[in-house]
Amino acid sequence: MSKAKSPQMKLGAFLMAGGHHIAAWRHPDAVADAGVDIDHFIALTQMAEAAKFDMVFFEDAAAIRERNINTASQAARSTMFEPLSLLSALAVNTSHIGLVATASTTYNEPYGLARTLASIDNLSGGRAGWNLVTSASELEAENFVSSGLRPHAQRYERAEEFEHAARAVWDSVDTGAYLVDGQVYADPAKLHPVDHHGAHFTVKGLLDSPRSPQGRPLMVQAGASDAGKNLAARTADVVFVAAQTLQEAQTYYADLKSRMPAFGRDPDDLKILPGVSPIVGRTESEARAKYDALQELIPDEVGVALLASYLSVTDLSQYPLEGPLPEMPATDGIQSRQQLIIDLGRRENLSIRQLARHFAGARGHWQLIGTPAQIVDELEERFRSKAADGFNVMGAYFPGALRDFIELVVPELRRRGLFREEYEGRTLRENLGITIPARAA
Repeated sequence: MSKAKSPQMKLGAFLMAGGHHIAAWRHPDAVADAGVDIDHFIALTQMAEAAKFDMVFFEDAAAIRERNINTASQAARSTMFEPLSLLSALAVNTSHIGLVATASTTYNEPYGLARTLASIDNLSGGRAGWNLVTSASELEAENFVSSGLRPHAQRYERAEEFEHAARAVWDSVDTGAYLVDGQVYADPAKLHPVDHHGAHFTVKGLLDSPRSPQGRPLMVQAGASDAGKNLAARTADVVFVAAQTLQEAQTYYADLKSRMPAFGRDPDDLKILPGVSPIVGRTESEARAKYDALQELIPDEVGVALLASYLSVTDLSQYPLEGPLPEMPATDGIQSRQQLIIDLGRRENLSIRQLARHFAGARGHWQLIGTPAQIVDELEERFRSKAADGFNVMGAYFPGALRDFIELVVPELRRRGLFREEYEGRTLRENLGITIPARAA
């Protein structure tokens, strides 16, 4: 009898312009104009595919990142290709790796976005994914609506309806519905016109492309609020989350998976991939030197401005930088990230300056600094302790940090039997081990 294969972790490569560290664009080995260099993104994606990563992942914000771009804090991440357009270019330059991009339910329409994602899914052979987000930026709101940022609860109500309508569009066409034979172009029995009338959207009609080889595009989410977790438990295939401690990660993992049976879903059909920003060296001192060199590139005003933006406050510079974080008002921005920052500052007893410098490395995601064995020890603990199904790897700067992870960490993962040698299939769902969804009733 053959021995059952041990579980293996899933890996995404979160690609962000020059890198995830706020000062990445200033690093001597980074590509400063990476956000608009297509050859750069093709090379990174092909590097991740050669290492057998499950997916590459792109975030988005439909606005400049910083009102005062002269601070150069987040502005270097603003000059970036619109990610759905970028996926189309990457699809024809790769063959196996999943391609996931962010698109907001706050400033899109269900049919248009579903149609675009279905096209990318088909032209990539079933490798597309949608990171569903609600927009929490005042700067984005100013580009689309005159009434300002929508309240948190209203954004999630709209997101719930948006996802339902988009899914109905994808499910309006069964496999084999079009190009039936030389006499009949479409099989009416396999077409299910959408007839959606809701509080936010009205959608009628059919998807004008074939059903994807993976059923429908993969659904990715990152919500950590109660509303966000319910939406993920009902609809998501992959969840990207920030977790600082093992206990935080375990609590989130158990909570989210436990919600799924109420929606008739198998918890194994949802993969939770926390973000991790590893800085790897062949020795501890080499890894620490790499980290210190990046930290030296952060001016205080840049780090504090970034921290303030994620706390959804206008200005932190009025408070003493060597003092603690003051009490924060409730926000209609990213509530879970605000709470993560507050908890981190209190737990570690960090001053505003220390918290800002720490946060600048990965915006609240888990940071690891060490040798390949030390990095894998930490990843393995979370994977085996039911705190993660894998990780979304956030290189501090590109291409160097991703190359270090692939050349130094991936071989150690494979030595311990924790990561694949070859892809299991051709579609993103096959490689993640996620069931192809049945058409919604």
